Amino acid sequence: MAASGEPGRQWQEEVAAVVVVGSCMTDLVSLTSRLPKTGETIHGHKFFIGFGGKGANQCVQAARLGAKTSMVCKVGKDSFGNDYIENLKQNDISTEFTYQTQDAATGTASIIVNNEGQNIIIIVAGANLLLNTEDLREAAKAISRAKVMICQLEVTPETSLEALTMAHSNGVKTLFNPAPAIADLDPRFYALSDVFCCNETEAEILTGLTVSSPADAGKAAQVLLERGCQVVIITLGAEGCVMLSQTEPVPKHIPTEKVKAVDTTVKAAPDPKARWPQLPAFPP
Repeated sequence: MAASGEPGRQWQEEVAAVVVVGSCMTDLVSLTSRLPKTGETIHGHKFFIGFGGKGANQCVQAARLGAKTSMVCKVGKDSFGNDYIENLKQNDISTEFTYQTQDAATGTASIIVNNEGQNIIIIVAGANLLLNTEDLREAAKAISRAKVMICQLEVTPETSLEALTMAHSNGVKTLFNPAPAIADLDPRFYALSDVFCCNETEAEILTGLTVSSPADAGKAAQVLLERGCQVVIITLGAEGCVMLSQTEPVPKHIPTEKVKAVDTTVKAAPDPKARWPQLPAFPP
């Protein structure tokens, strides 16, 4: 069922420019000086609970950049799920298509982060894996009227593929983040992606190529472009990103300003322009 409660705005009368179909994860974060070894118990110095999941991170970032947004997702009918719905509302995100289920718990990510920002993560997807095509059909009007639809792979691939198909068939621009990456990704994902955005590790899994430099990323991006994407962006952490498109097929390296890594678990940007504003807009 859809989440109950009064939305922060009368979203039913407004069209969301950005619709995200994807995951919500409750982050259970422990901070420690170093990562534990196998079988070792160590003391941490701080614990907190946060709101994560690639899909929700992307939706919140789009909302903070000023877009009207809607989140199509599924959480458990539990305290984590209730808190998550409230968090989305507080970020002015429509929860009209945020569903709750009694058949699984809200997805969780247990995260350990050391002083250098390195981390170990275990996710239990839970309710995220129960988001299905029937839910998407209920959200079809919102998806078809959006300007951009974003999805990833923290829900089932079948659900993400259906979301891309619905958006693409209605002329909605699509941004696909193939994470977690699948080596034998269905070829239709490429053809349905206006913007295909992955990091270097995901690019390696998808192409079988080593990606350890911007030049390597350019080669991997060309392989992905040949599979039918309109625009390919490979993010490289501190090295910035590499992009190319069907209209500009020569790889272009776009550096970024150096920053101190505080926690690399928060890295799912909905629009690469949020971090690299010099990127061109969506293809016409």
